[in-house]
Amino acid sequence: MSDRPEVRVTAGKLRGTRESGIAVFRGIPFAEPPVGALRFAAPRPVRHWDGLREAVEFGPPPPQAGAFGMDAVPGGDDWLTVNVWSPEPSQGAGLPVMVWIQGGGYGIGMSGLAEYDGARLARDGVVLVTFNYRVGIEGFARIEGAPANRGLLDQVAALEWVRGNIRAFGGDPDLVTVFGQSAGGGSVASLLVMPLAEGLFRRAIAQSVPGTYFTPELAGDIAAAFAAEYELLPTVSQLSTVDPRELPAAGDEVTAKIGQRTRWGQAAHRSIPFAPVVDGEVLPTTPWEASRQVDIIAGHTRDEQRLFSVIENASAPLEVLAPDARRYRESFPGVSPDELLEFVNSDWLFRMPSLHLAKTGRTYLYELTWSGILGACHGLDVPLVFGNLQRGQPAMLIEDVAAAEAVSADMRAAWIAFATHGDPGWPAYEPEGRLTRIFDTPSTVAAYPEETSRLLWQDYAFAPLPLL
Repeated sequence: MSDRPEVRVTAGKLRGTRESGIAVFRGIPFAEPPVGALRFAAPRPVRHWDGLREAVEFGPPPPQAGAFGMDAVPGGDDWLTVNVWSPEPSQGAGLPVMVWIQGGGYGIGMSGLAEYDGARLARDGVVLVTFNYRVGIEGFARIEGAPANRGLLDQVAALEWVRGNIRAFGGDPDLVTVFGQSAGGGSVASLLVMPLAEGLFRRAIAQSVPGTYFTPELAGDIAAAFAAEYELLPTVSQLSTVDPRELPAAGDEVTAKIGQRTRWGQAAHRSIPFAPVVDGEVLPTTPWEASRQVDIIAGHTRDEQRLFSVIENASAPLEVLAPDARRYRESFPGVSPDELLEFVNSDWLFRMPSLHLAKTGRTYLYELTWSGILGACHGLDVPLVFGNLQRGQPAMLIEDVAAAEAVSADMRAAWIAFATHGDPGWPAYEPEGRLTRIFDTPSTVAAYPEETSRLLWQDYAFAPLPLL
């Protein structure tokens, strides 16, 4: 068994590394660098290269803003790269494939973070793929002359690369499961209703799906604010004059003042400058407005909002988010104002959008109630699903690593079983019993725990956010 495994993909030959028995290939281009004449364009297939290409380092991340807590990492223009972990990189192995889409509010994110290392999942018998996609203004701003949702188009291009190349790594292109968390979960939900993504994956797992989608009018107004920071118009010709690594600063400035933009409504109250745009073409509708054929796992953590309350002091008033503020207060008697604020922000942003996906097709619903330092907060599921309990920033949420191992084993086994044969180990959600997997120590199956919230939000549409 070679320590430097080699594979051939459609664009050329690659040489990776072997780490603890797993073949790892990093920084493989799946599209041409989206710079120069390709700036703000849909992704273009990568050109063929000559000779043997080393695939040992992650590709550079896409430009992103520092205001979100992650400064841009210097590097080249090859932002659009994939990474593969495989226990058996050989043609014909036929292993299930799991393709991860990271979160970051559609404004930050990179596949090379330690929390997304795929070795542990690969050791459990899958080919694990991660990739970069354009975020922030490059990927999601509504720019005249550019296609909408370029970040989502990058995701489609990555899935097309998987379909055309994953056999070389031992994967089965007909057995692909796409999974993601937070904005990654929202991306998964978007892919479910995107015509361009049809047939590119067999199953999907959507973790902590945000309910935020923009109308073209709201997205256009926000983009105009970005461009105005440079005294420009939000067009391809004008914004292309700004270096990609400088443009995220406009996102920082607008986000810092977003609370003053009352016409942006709920998006301003929660400081959300980026979201998929329901443009009628790339993204024809929100995920809960269309039925689907693909089976999914969908769910959320119990205490989604708590992380944001602690690290950002970010929340919106009850009257801004709740379908009925008076009824909300009456439904949670004896709850403190701070707790009520946590409930409504958790419900509006993640919990109820995730639940609403269960209405659109066959869904296996879950809730994570096992608690770390901040309870069962947003992001705690990431180290548990990947099994990286002592690596990466989300691992800092874990206090008891030994207890986390048990929950992690449960979640990994369920995700891999679903990716392999479509059954995660508990019954599908249905409107009467509402059976839900509760991940805890021990894990159980019970009726959906957040019944009060479910009733409050059952008729809420989660329509695209408008310009007021």
